[in-house]
Amino acid sequence: MSAALPSEAGRPPNSARYVSVVGPRLKIVLWSVFAIVAMLGANSLYMASVTVLNWWTGRTYENWFSLWMALAHVALGLLLVVPFLTFGVAHLFTARKRKNKRAIRVGYGLFAFSLTVLISGFLLMRLDFGGSGAQSTALVINDPATRAAIYWAHVIAPLACLWLYWLHRLVGQRIRWRLGLGYLTAVVVFVGCMIVLHNQDPRKWNQVGSKDGDQYFFPSLSKTSDGKFIPAHVLDNDEYCLKCHHDAYEGWFHSAHHFSSFNNPAYLASVRETREVLLKADGNVKGARFCAGCHDPVPFFSGAFDDPKFDDVNHPTAQAGITCTTCHAITHVNSTRGNADFTIEEPQHYPFAASEHPALQWINNQLIKAKPAFHKQTFLKDFHKSAEFCSTCHKVHLPYELNKYKEFLRGQDHYNTYLLSGVSGHGARSFYYPEKAQQNCNGCHMPLKPSQDFGAKLFAQAKQPSIHNHLFPSANTAIAWLQNSPETIAAHQEFLKGVMRVDIFGLKEGGAVDGKLFAPLRPELPAVQPGATYLLETVIRTLKMGHPFTQGTADSNEVWLDVTVASGDRIIGRSGGIDENSEVDPWSHFVNLFVIDRHGNRIDRRNPQDIFVPLYNHQIPPGAGQTVHYELRIPADVSESISIEVKLQYRKFDKNYTDYFTSKAKPGDLPIRGHTPGEPYRNELPITTLATDRVVLPVAGNTTRVANAPVEIPTWQRWNDYGIGLLLKGQGRAEPRQAEEAFRHVEQLNRYDGPLNLARTYHAEGRLDDAVAALERAAAFTDPPAPSWTLAWLSGLVNREQGRLVDAERNFRSVLYDQTPERQARGFDFSQDYEVINLLGLTLFDRARQLRDPARRQEREALLREAVTKFHETLKIDSEDITAHYQ
Repeated sequence: MSAALPSEAGRPPNSARYVSVVGPRLKIVLWSVFAIVAMLGANSLYMASVTVLNWWTGRTYENWFSLWMALAHVALGLLLVVPFLTFGVAHLFTARKRKNKRAIRVGYGLFAFSLTVLISGFLLMRLDFGGSGAQSTALVINDPATRAAIYWAHVIAPLACLWLYWLHRLVGQRIRWRLGLGYLTAVVVFVGCMIVLHNQDPRKWNQVGSKDGDQYFFPSLSKTSDGKFIPAHVLDNDEYCLKCHHDAYEGWFHSAHHFSSFNNPAYLASVRETREVLLKADGNVKGARFCAGCHDPVPFFSGAFDDPKFDDVNHPTAQAGITCTTCHAITHVNSTRGNADFTIEEPQHYPFAASEHPALQWINNQLIKAKPAFHKQTFLKDFHKSAEFCSTCHKVHLPYELNKYKEFLRGQDHYNTYLLSGVSGHGARSFYYPEKAQQNCNGCHMPLKPSQDFGAKLFAQAKQPSIHNHLFPSANTAIAWLQNSPETIAAHQEFLKGVMRVDIFGLKEGGAVDGKLFAPLRPELPAVQPGATYLLETVIRTLKMGHPFTQGTADSNEVWLDVTVASGDRIIGRSGGIDENSEVDPWSHFVNLFVIDRHGNRIDRRNPQDIFVPLYNHQIPPGAGQTVHYELRIPADVSESISIEVKLQYRKFDKNYTDYFTSKAKPGDLPIRGHTPGEPYRNELPITTLATDRVVLPVAGNTTRVANAPVEIPTWQRWNDYGIGLLLKGQGRAEPRQAEEAFRHVEQLNRYDGPLNLARTYHAEGRLDDAVAALERAAAFTDPPAPSWTLAWLSGLVNREQGRLVDAERNFRSVLYDQTPERQARGFDFSQDYEVINLLGLTLFDRARQLRDPARRQEREALLREAVTKFHETLKIDSEDITAHYQ
């Protein structure tokens, strides 16, 4: 009898010898699987730890090393496929007839969960073999819910595999626990060390950049994260974005952002002059950095802009404009002062992003799609969705370094005007309010657009995957015309529909402000008398707009009223016509800003270095009106009915400016559409009719009936708009008395707007008792009720001026802090109305001044401290507010 065999796998000596189902060759494959899985396990534990650290702290700890680890994860996963399937299929084939059915069933489960890991990994990779934006939809899953389910399957399935493998091995050879524990210890130590290192160096987003860069960038307020220049190729990299964001790229390509710089001939002439003037005055062009921070970011942040001999046509950065990376590499909004007050950094890209090798580029693209979180965090911050982000370039003050006049001179300001409007839901003093507040600029200027871009998603208000439109539709039809892009012109004009309204409201006898008023015209119409003189009352009204009309470059925007009065085929009056040279009648009513230099000359060539003071400002606030009066003389021989047509016309630039920038073109410049060197330039920029109205009036003695289309504007609103226009136009003049009469009509038509706006009018005139009575009447309305916040604001104004400071304080606190169901439902938050915050601070200060008794010193100091707190609240919202600074 032979001796018993040694014990194996814990079996008694007399038991049958265990014969391994894994042969020598298959064992080599198995050990290769073990090796790859061991590396994947360490890699996965590291990646999971970084993910947990991000989630736990709310900060971003991914860096270059973690991106390489992500690439390694994908590579190891792909490397695992062949040996795993080879071993798995062979092992299942050889083991399927074993007697240990439990081990076989567990093995099947292990194989199934392992396949789940591999398949889910493939699906998460979003494999795409298309090119240049043309995506193959095979294996590309973007639906968030589906993708989340696949992700968690990929995370949980490996844990199930570990458990099933342990069960499977219990019936086989002894598990080498010491080897496994040693491996696990090494992995934990490595991952722990890496997490400690990560924890010391989170991504430094959302903080003000280094002041070291002031020497390179001031008087622009922009900063780079380290105070150094950013290489031009980093910012001018739009083709890289095109590969995944084709529709976003197409929108941007035709946008005013793209043509913000020297690639825009209208801007080119202006900035050339600014640079020349500053070079002559200062010996350098540093003052022009004020322009470059927003308009010319690529040459500016790369350092090329400061060169007085910078080739503004042929330099590699000259034609870049505001690139994709420029906006999306901004890491912090430093303040809402404007003048490019942001921090920008060189973004960290995935491996092989800069490679020119097609295969390596494909690997980079696939890695981004497989693990897009870091890419998204790098290029899309929460503040990109905010109005504060837009404020960095759409709010301007002119610094002393530019115009040698003042340390501060306000220029355009989209941000504050939006913030203090009713549209934003933050301004408590508006005449009208939308049903729901518009929370940011993007809601209007980046509407959703159906798209198949990689970044498209299904928004709640969209029926198909969409992106935000990067054309930024608004009003700059000049750039689109110069680029010969009729589709872009049409997109802007479509956006402008319904933004404005004009109303031929009434006629006043005698052509004087105190003449008898016939209004509103339609349905009732007066018969005009031949030979008589009238005052034609027209009203312009802003409708769908969250900032004043026109804002922006309001000094060069050409907006005017074109009024034509005819009798039959006979023109008997015209204002706002265009002559044969394409120049608008200079005596027209222009809805613009007329700015002059220190010598009284108009700023008519976008020359900011010469700006001194506005002569007049005809911009119209959001949700407000403007009245325009025309003297209308009816010829004595008129017998046919009188037709009056009023159009609100818009053209981006007037003839003065088109003559200027075309005359400044130099040899070698890019051609300008319609321009022939040496010949006069005809301004063919599109003229857009923003609004129109027409009325036909009968003539006394003519019994022919006249027909007019019905007016869809409610009668009370026509009176209200007329009154608002008079009130805003007439501070210190006769118009408030006319506004009072208009608002009385509104009250008679059973609208709270009548007495509420009467209170505004009386307060402006100092008639405080009348204002109190009007507010009491306004508060009595219930269908609909007057806005409680506007009532409280006006009540506070009146109480403050009447010396009832405690009541005024209560009123202002009500405006700022009451949280009513209506406010919440409509998205209104008036705690950011810093004009009211200032009023509260002033009221607290005045209350403190009344406390002269030494026994009340503590109460006085408490009021003063709270007043200071309120002014600081204002400065957090608007750091330039003069009232808060003074107080």
